[in-house]
Amino acid sequence: MPQPKIIVLDDDPTGSQTVHSCLLLMQWDVETLRLGLRDIAPIFFVLTNTRALSPESATAITRLACVNLKQAIALENIQEFLVVSRSDSTLRGHYPVETDAIAAELGNFDAHFLVPAFFEGGRKTIDSIHYLKVDGVDVPVHETEFARDSVFGYSHSYLPDYVAEKTQGRIKADQVERFLLPEIRVGVLDRLLKLQNNQCAVVDGETQADLDRFATDVLAAAAGGKRFLFRSAASWLTALAQLPPQPIASEAMARYVRDGQPGAVIVGSHVKKTTEQLAYLLKAPNAVGVEIDVQQLLEVSNIDRLLQATNQQTQAIHAEGKTPVIYTSRSELQFDTIDDRLAFGETVSGFLMAVLRSLPETIGFLISKGGITSNDTLSKGLALNSAFLLGQVLPGVSMVRTDGDHGRFPNLPVVIFPGNVGDAEGLATVYKRLSNQE
Repeated sequence: MPQPKIIVLDDDPTGSQTVHSCLLLMQWDVETLRLGLRDIAPIFFVLTNTRALSPESATAITRLACVNLKQAIALENIQEFLVVSRSDSTLRGHYPVETDAIAAELGNFDAHFLVPAFFEGGRKTIDSIHYLKVDGVDVPVHETEFARDSVFGYSHSYLPDYVAEKTQGRIKADQVERFLLPEIRVGVLDRLLKLQNNQCAVVDGETQADLDRFATDVLAAAAGGKRFLFRSAASWLTALAQLPPQPIASEAMARYVRDGQPGAVIVGSHVKKTTEQLAYLLKAPNAVGVEIDVQQLLEVSNIDRLLQATNQQTQAIHAEGKTPVIYTSRSELQFDTIDDRLAFGETVSGFLMAVLRSLPETIGFLISKGGITSNDTLSKGLALNSAFLLGQVLPGVSMVRTDGDHGRFPNLPVVIFPGNVGDAEGLATVYKRLSNQE
């Protein structure tokens, strides 16, 4: 059975956190998409960063990417492919905006599946209820801080109810097909072959083996002519891509560090887990904090002065053979509207990217903490068109590398560290691993 090309439209750059040896594309023009389709890897990612945008902008970008994708597929004569709308394992993101846009342009799907399990991050789905492990306890995700997100909040962990809530009743809970663990573990190919008319379905997953088994049936159904769309977290991509282990073990990723030089860390995410991890990192040897008071960024007149002071600090820290840890102040500001919050988020990220572009050219590595921050790091701070995914430096934490001809930072290893992944010492662990302090 030939393996279809897996095309992932990723709403931030962290969806590649369970695979390796493939391309991440930061642009979605036809020629760039053709690079992904021609690549030898069975999977590639298009980083649309739509989670940072308004629903209207997310729709427009997703539709444009799909229009160009349709043309690129035709030019490359790709016969078999699967489309994944990769999003957050804690259910935040523009659903159903993005799956609707994909269906409108690529059309005639027999079903779209919600597969939010992400085992490396402690997320699993049992009896259609999605859980997040918090301090060793599986907590229904609607009871966590992520459900209270000011942009993407929700009230349900039972996925059919989540679908009904997010579609505002267009898809009713009792219309959602449920693929439960007992069925998945014995096989569901017959059920998959009967799906039609873009049926909404939700999928259980307690272990990676569950999704691997489900993927076997999905691939068989696709080979039989069924067209499926997926809204998933990262573990589903592991199941679909069926890759061997990454070439270099996570513990040995320091070999990619340039000339053994100290690195730099940029922390934009402000979720509780990131704040906890930041505290541990700042206790690590030779990690020196540089705090950005985001309150000052509310006044445009402050920005140039603050940028100059920040750049002077980071240069001085690097000159001492240490690693600057540039992070935003931890308190989250309140805004009158969601649009105001998103706009200010772009201001903050733009400032961080200006800092990144001024980092010393001799840094040995870069760690970017937070999904939106990482997307901007790749596409704006480093101005990459594409990047090669080396693998994971920690479970759920990817490392990419810039091209050898990059104008400022050639062959720079860049760690993409999601805001809500890892234990309390995770960020410090990655830093120590790349600094050969373990």
